Amino acid sequence: MWRGQRSRTVVIGVVFAAFLVCCVLPIAYLVVTTLAEGSGAYAALVLDSRQRGLLFNTAFLGIGTALLTTAIGAPLGIALARVPVRRKAVIRLIAAAPALLPPYVVALAWIYLGSSGGLLAALTGQDLFSEWTYSLPAAIFILSLVLYPLPMLATEVAMRRIDGRLEEAALIVAPPHRVLWRITLPLAAPTIVAAALIVFVLAVSEFGVPGLLRVRVYTTEVFTAFAALYDFARAIALAVPLLLASVAVAAAAAALLGDRLVASRRSIGVSPVVFGGWRRPAEVAILLVAATAVALPILILGREALAARSLGAVVTGSVNAIVSSLLLSAVGATLVVAVALWLGYVQARAGRAFRRGFQVVLVALFAVPSTIVGVGLIGLWNRAGPLGALYGTDLMFVLGYLARFVPVAALILAATAQTVSVSQEEAAAVSGTGWLRTIRGIVLPQMRLGIAAAWVIAFVLAFGELGVSILVAPPGEATLPIRIYTIIANTPASHVAALALLQSLVIFTTIAALGAAASVREAK
Repeated sequence: MWRGQRSRTVVIGVVFAAFLVCCVLPIAYLVVTTLAEGSGAYAALVLDSRQRGLLFNTAFLGIGTALLTTAIGAPLGIALARVPVRRKAVIRLIAAAPALLPPYVVALAWIYLGSSGGLLAALTGQDLFSEWTYSLPAAIFILSLVLYPLPMLATEVAMRRIDGRLEEAALIVAPPHRVLWRITLPLAAPTIVAAALIVFVLAVSEFGVPGLLRVRVYTTEVFTAFAALYDFARAIALAVPLLLASVAVAAAAAALLGDRLVASRRSIGVSPVVFGGWRRPAEVAILLVAATAVALPILILGREALAARSLGAVVTGSVNAIVSSLLLSAVGATLVVAVALWLGYVQARAGRAFRRGFQVVLVALFAVPSTIVGVGLIGLWNRAGPLGALYGTDLMFVLGYLARFVPVAALILAATAQTVSVSQEEAAAVSGTGWLRTIRGIVLPQMRLGIAAAWVIAFVLAFGELGVSILVAPPGEATLPIRIYTIIANTPASHVAALALLQSLVIFTTIAALGAAASVREAK
């Protein structure tokens, strides 16, 4: 039906080739290398007391974070879906804001809060949190504050897909809390469980928070083995089990979610507002959680930053890292969207079997820990010949961004592409319009807001990316996250806090710009 079938084949073929090289090949390299090494590569995995402690910390971090984020996020999602909260769009944005902050920035704030010179000590005169701060429970708490928006939003979407007539009928004979427990939650349970599994994977994949809090987990051990001990074999041996576990859990979560991961269609039935009596407690709870997760860390960082003698001097001393981060994140986000746009389009237009399978692959790739991606990129590109030409340049940062963020951007754009009716493309094809012209004139204009959102999310994630960047950074080069992480030990806290605060302001400014653009479009 299409004229110009060749152009479609070439474009999609090139994009999938880029996807395989950037996202799949580094992970495949690690697996193949490990298989080639044989049983000797796993000597580092003998479960002595040290390895048992490593396994326990990693598992406890993931399970604890998944449970706590669900305990926080699921009730908030229920409130957003079923309670008549005032200014719901604004409150939802505020409640989701913690997910935008790099986890290590939040960890820094809580470290300053618990330090002898922190805000809590200044108010109480006691160092109450000094021992608790550098502990596994603290890491769980901090990651939960950052990741709770995921189960919150997933629960809200699941609730909105439930036909509210079931709840309205049940309310005739049962009180609201029983209806919620016996009808609503069982229907939303698969989505809530899937969100908890994804949180588990993201928690065990996190490098910055355990690294700052001195909690030994697999991600920090992989980084130490490679960057400190220069033991590439041990780094791979430690990376592969974590890689397999992360991919397996993420794939299970994606399979459990099914098409709900990229489809936001609401139920055709009513969406009742039947828990009106819970409005004030719900509003207070949402704002209290958001204040603890966002406002408090920002205030702590601001207080520490004000102790600097000259904030201008602090920024000037790190201007190269700041500029590099902005430029590399912008370039990386642009390339991420350029690849993810076509992947999302293919997923949205493909058959059900391919769509479900490819969705599982994307979620699994996004779940790969950042330090593992970094080790894979180094092993793949650090070699003689044409492949090694990129190693040691800033392009390694961009490759890291592509490997980490193309999958999540593709999922976002797949959901956006599904909102564009296929019948419009079919009508254009019948009229003799070529595929590229149809994409340019019909599909892309309707996806503009989704493309902008994917670009902003990719930019924000790249601007805060630490695990891959710190491994692949060329000698003498540093992005802002690397700069912040590496100067903590020998730089005044006020300088570190000022840079972390600057990073947070850039992130929130970018998100605010997207929100303003969306509001203007809706107003029109």
